[in-house]
Amino acid sequence: MEKTRKEPLPHARRGVYGISVASELSGVDPQSMRLYERRGLLSPARTEGGTRRYSDEDVARLRRIGELLAEGINLAGIAQIFRLESNHAELASHNARLESHNARLESDKARLESDKARLEDANARLESDNARLRADNGNS
Repeated sequence: MEKTRKEPLPHARRGVYGISVASELSGVDPQSMRLYERRGLLSPARTEGGTRRYSDEDVARLRRIGELLAEGINLAGIAQIFRLESNHAELASHNARLESHNARLESDKARLESDKARLEDANARLESDNARLRADNGNS
């Protein structure tokens, strides 16, 4: 049976730190880290044996949780903030795609308007030629 090869994660998203190292880097104690995971605020990668592996993004998220707690926001509020930030990021990405698509449509519109003007010009010349030919045939 052939194993499927996974694409490597970007470095910032790859779980490389054990809980003690992530705790030291973030300044958050391991018990709190486990609590945040239970509350859905954090989702570290797991090894095949089930050991948590934290990424640079996880460490940054732990620091952000600490900042929000220091501002007096409870865990439920932090979860809501994270959901809103995630939604905002998705909407911003979607908006960027729409703006790019709109720019392509505007470019296509300009090209089509230019083509239309050239065709109208060519059509006017053809009608003029036809009128002259009819006049020449009528004079013959």
